[in-house]
Amino acid sequence: MDDLIGMKEGVEAASRLLKALANQDRLLLLCHLAEGEHNVSDLETLLQIRQPTLSQQLARLRSDNLVETRRQGKEIYYRLASTEASAVIQLLHELFCEPRTQVAAEKRETATSR
Repeated sequence: MDDLIGMKEGVEAASRLLKALANQDRLLLLCHLAEGEHNVSDLETLLQIRQPTLSQQLARLRSDNLVETRRQGKEIYYRLASTEASAVIQLLHELFCEPRTQVAAEKRETATSR
């Protein structure tokens, strides 16, 4: 019975993480935060997400305990707070981003060697 309770708790946590990742803006945010800490204005410029949308998505990620903040003067910096989210983002990057990056690099290499 304890195994079932533990499994249900794990499933609930996984479900919350997957719901957060199901939004493209939040997924993009988490991908960039996996590379390191960023402030809001950097994220807005990097991701080309309008500030109101960005703030809404960051608030959702904070409420899900996936990101945490620190204040430096007037700037608020965001970073990943969840090792689980970091592991999932890394896996998604390996599955979906690296192959595309490698294919693009191979195409450039082939084009320049002609």
